[in-house]
Amino acid sequence: MQIALYQPDIPQNTGTILRLCACLDVTAHIIEPAGFPVSDRHFRRAGMDYLDQVTITRHDSWAKFEEWRLDEAHRLVLFTTKAAGCYLDYRFETADILLFGRESAGVPDAVAAAADAKLVIPIKPGLRSLNVAMAAAMALGEALRQTKATIQETIR
Repeated sequence: MQIALYQPDIPQNTGTILRLCACLDVTAHIIEPAGFPVSDRHFRRAGMDYLDQVTITRHDSWAKFEEWRLDEAHRLVLFTTKAAGCYLDYRFETADILLFGRESAGVPDAVAAAADAKLVIPIKPGLRSLNVAMAAAMALGEALRQTKATIQETIR
C-alpha cells in the first residue's frame, strides 16, 4: 500500500500525512509541483522528526508519476468528493496507490480519468469535505485492514 499526494498545497497536511506513512511504514509519493518548499517550517513541524523515517518519492510531474506507476503495474485509487463509490465497499489490494488531490482544487479531469477507481468517504449532507490528512488516515486504515497488512507483519 502506498499514498500519493497530487500537488499538495498545505504544508501542515502533507507533514501530517508523511508522519502517518512513517508510523505505518507506507511509502509516500509527492507529485510536483507542491505549493510550498519542503523546508517550510509548518511542513517540518507537522512531520516532526518522523520525516526521516518515511520513504518519500518525489515525481517532477504527473506524467512522470504516471509513467512510473504504469511501469510498476500499480492500481491507482483516487479519493474524491466527486466519486459515487464508497471506500468501504471497495476491495483494496496490497499494491494499490491511494491518491489524494490538492486541498484547494482536487485533481484535474485528466488525472481523475487515469484512476483505476474513484472513491468517496461519505460525510454528512451539506458539508464539503474532510481534511485531506483525516481522509488519508481513514482510507489507509481501511485499505490496510482489508489487506491485513500491518506494521507488525512488515517488520517481521
